[in-house]
Amino acid sequence: MKRTIAAVAALMCVALSAPAQSQQVITLNGAVQFNDDHAFTKALVKFEELVKKYYGKPINFVLHKNSSLGLEKQYFEYMAQGKAVDYGIVSPAHMSTFSKAAPFIDAPFLFSNLKHWNKVLDSDVLKPVADEINQKAEVMLIGYAGGGVRNIFINKPMGSLADIKGLKVRVQGAPIWSKTFAAVGMSPTVIAYNEVYNAIQNNVISAGENEAAGVESMKFFEVAPNIAMTEHAITVRPICFSAKTFKSLPADLQAAIIKAGKEAGAYGRQVESSEDSAKLEALEKAGKLKRVPFKDRAEMEKLVAPVMAAYAKEIGVDDLYQKINAMK
Repeated sequence: MKRTIAAVAALMCVALSAPAQSQQVITLNGAVQFNDDHAFTKALVKFEELVKKYYGKPINFVLHKNSSLGLEKQYFEYMAQGKAVDYGIVSPAHMSTFSKAAPFIDAPFLFSNLKHWNKVLDSDVLKPVADEINQKAEVMLIGYAGGGVRNIFINKPMGSLADIKGLKVRVQGAPIWSKTFAAVGMSPTVIAYNEVYNAIQNNVISAGENEAAGVESMKFFEVAPNIAMTEHAITVRPICFSAKTFKSLPADLQAAIIKAGKEAGAYGRQVESSEDSAKLEALEKAGKLKRVPFKDRAEMEKLVAPVMAAYAKEIGVDDLYQKINAMK
């Protein structure tokens, strides 16, 4: 009996003297819809590298690729709940439940060119939107990736406003996308991203809109090999981090995450914007798609402008809209 008591006492001493629990290596889980070659994946890998560099202590990262944890909409919900996904890249369109302003930050014709886009993202103009999302969704926007120029992929060649009149085109779920595409005469419909290919194949829709990386990775060119070069939007893809997870982390790791997020976002923008035209050119040379010049882009922008201004006022971001326009 005495020997048993002594053994228990010894074990208790070991437990008290070795803070094993407090020394467990932290594991952060990320999610991305794409494979290693996609710009989003590259940006998140860079984020991991930078956090490890700035934190300087053992830490584990697990990046779940190829939609193994679902789609961006699910990632955002998981981050808001503080479970399954700690970080990821999410389209602002999927944040509209928590912030009407979020989808506006990469709305059609918001940016005049890549220089204007970079200028806005390097400033603090979008901070009110990030603050609202953090407050209402408990998801932090720690960096801004993106940079893909979005065009319309179609099952038939189209290069003018007359051609696209009544075109059944898939758009993102945020209202501004349906409003602007309807304003130029198209017939927009919201369909889940992973259902677009089949929807075109089965003639439910005739077109979608995306940047080169998405067209390539999702093989949209197989069912819609004509790319109308509308250049209607430049993507903003925030690197998101769960605020619930963030609050549970030590201060030095929090600082590393904030610093790494901003730098990884800038890296992701550089990667995607530089790869964008090259991807389309390579696909065209391979005979997989054809780029079709769009002669009415200026007229398209004129038709969209009043819709954008009215929507900005409706959702209370007319001040933000004016600030972005002032930076052109």
